[in-house]
Amino acid sequence: MESRTKLAGHPVHPMLIVLPLGLLSIGVVFDIVYLVTNDPTFAEVSFWNITVGILGGLLAAVFGLIDWLAIPKDTRAKHLGLWHGGGNVVIVLLFIVSWALRLPSHAYAPDLTPFVLGLVAVGAALVTAWLGGELVYRLRVAVDDDTHPNASNSLAREEMAGAKHPGGTAGAAG
Repeated sequence: MESRTKLAGHPVHPMLIVLPLGLLSIGVVFDIVYLVTNDPTFAEVSFWNITVGILGGLLAAVFGLIDWLAIPKDTRAKHLGLWHGGGNVVIVLLFIVSWALRLPSHAYAPDLTPFVLGLVAVGAALVTAWLGGELVYRLRVAVDDDTHPNASNSLAREEMAGAKHPGGTAGAAG
């Protein structure tokens, strides 16, 4: 099942998840460094990583929702996609609460609630990332229909959109 939204022949959603996942995770790492060193610079860096990570997560969610809506009803993929997307919404919400608690002072210690929320969210992200991998690598969600070891270049396939080749697949010629 191919993705509904593509850029240069590749699904947009997986392109967008990398930045927020990295920023939010690194935000928690900088929180740990802040708690160990008590240097408020690390709390500040964590705050801005989380800020941009939340924005990126919300943008990635839009494209994930578009792809999820295209999954056929009553399938394992639709069910897993709901858990994947719903879990990621909860993760972003946890980070939004953590972010909001940091607003008065980015150096939030001794109140560890912002850190704990981020830590729980990153733990949950490991689960939702696995679910995303299950959707792509096991259930072939957002994978081109003509995927095989000799498939054409993604850009060449876009140029040939609509053309049919032997075997009924679009863009199978390399």
